[in-house]
Amino acid sequence: MKLLHSAAAAAAVLFAAGATPALAQSAPDWNGFYIGVHGGFLDSDDDRNETVVFDRDFDGQFDDTVVTTAPADAFSPGFCAGQANGTNPTARCDNDGGGVEGGARLGYDLQFGHWVIGAVADVQAVDAKDAVTAYSTTPATYVLVRNLEHTAGLRARVGYGFGPALVYATGGVAYGKVDNRFLTSNGANSFTARADEDDADGTQFGGGVEWRLAPNLTLVTEYLYTDLEAGDHVVRVGPGTAPATNPFILPPNTAGTDLTRSSDAFKFHALRLGFNVRF
Repeated sequence: MKLLHSAAAAAAVLFAAGATPALAQSAPDWNGFYIGVHGGFLDSDDDRNETVVFDRDFDGQFDDTVVTTAPADAFSPGFCAGQANGTNPTARCDNDGGGVEGGARLGYDLQFGHWVIGAVADVQAVDAKDAVTAYSTTPATYVLVRNLEHTAGLRARVGYGFGPALVYATGGVAYGKVDNRFLTSNGANSFTARADEDDADGTQFGGGVEWRLAPNLTLVTEYLYTDLEAGDHVVRVGPGTAPATNPFILPPNTAGTDLTRSSDAFKFHALRLGFNVRF
């Protein structure tokens, strides 16, 4: 979030520096179509309580505990929201961190006095990830990673224009394409995953400022919060070369264990900076 705050402060300074007396004295016309390009930074909204969950009896309910022959919880070392740096929790995890995006938009506005309403659609390439790690007593790690590849949004926009500025709120629906990956230090069991790619749907809301630089050119800074539901990425752990005492294949189900992450949400903050050409 420090990155977002810093970028927002920089954008505010840029707006102030770009204001011209001529524009400040006239009210721009915000009616009509516009197209634009933008780029920005993403900050993943980590779910610190996320874990990996297990289905031992293949009933579709991930409410089982994987136990050793002792018996004891095979995942008693715990979990972390991020990608493992080692085979036990003392090595900690890399946080999901930030990402970047770049794309284009198309919109239309109608002006009623100072008030402006409209709609905007956008699409962008994205580089961001969301990971969770489980630690077993072996010791070994089991990491589920979501890589967000691109997103699209369709939002309503309501704003208020004064001087060269249009301050607005926006909200609507969002779509994302997610590439799922599974990583493990366990070389004994076999691991079979469902389709790696997944469609994610959700909502998106935020706000921004559009600043008139020239009659048909505006500078835009925008904050958006996106909440996508990415779906379950299930990995089946099979016998492989593991002995019969392996926790994943203990009776009553010697065929294996299904595992997935406890949350299907991919949430992130984004700060964008871009330009619109208005017609």
